[in-house]
Amino acid sequence: MSNAYPEIYLVRHGQTEWSLSGQHTGRTDIPLTPAGEAAARALAGRLHDLSFSAVWSSPSQRASKTCALAGFGSDRIVKDDLAEWDYGAYEGITTKAILAERPGWQLFRDGCPDGESARDVGARADRIIKEIRDANGRILIFSSSHFLRVLAARWLGLPPEGGSLFVLDTASVSVLGYEHDLTEPVVRRWNHT
Repeated sequence: MSNAYPEIYLVRHGQTEWSLSGQHTGRTDIPLTPAGEAAARALAGRLHDLSFSAVWSSPSQRASKTCALAGFGSDRIVKDDLAEWDYGAYEGITTKAILAERPGWQLFRDGCPDGESARDVGARADRIIKEIRDANGRILIFSSSHFLRVLAARWLGLPPEGGSLFVLDTASVSVLGYEHDLTEPVVRRWNHT
């Protein structure tokens, strides 16, 4: 179901070695796997009938490459605020390994030592949302899972920790938009692969 209001398409980057192994990948700039590249190319067929007023990407090579392989590289504008969560001391570590040393830890509640808290990521998401609303058009965004989850939570008016309620697979497409008017932000579609 579509309507006359702007829609914001969110694309999580394709698979990387660390997304496959479950390692937290914030600022480590690793490439897509061959499967990740194939999934990124397949996005072109899923998005080809749509026109966008802007295409924004995280500065990471995994988001940039996904954007390019999906056919939008020449339109890409890099936005630093779209970067993935800074995991600090937990960069490259799996949740299972973190829990072995810190039982009960939850990313969205506890954040990361020497990295970002949910509030920090939420502040970046809020700046992106302001830009989205100012643009008032259909926007395509390429970024990473945890950042996009916080963005969705903030879009709905939830606290940044509300991002824990959403899950995103690699190379998934989600759509934020509005229901009856611009005062009613909604999730129109989520995690389509």
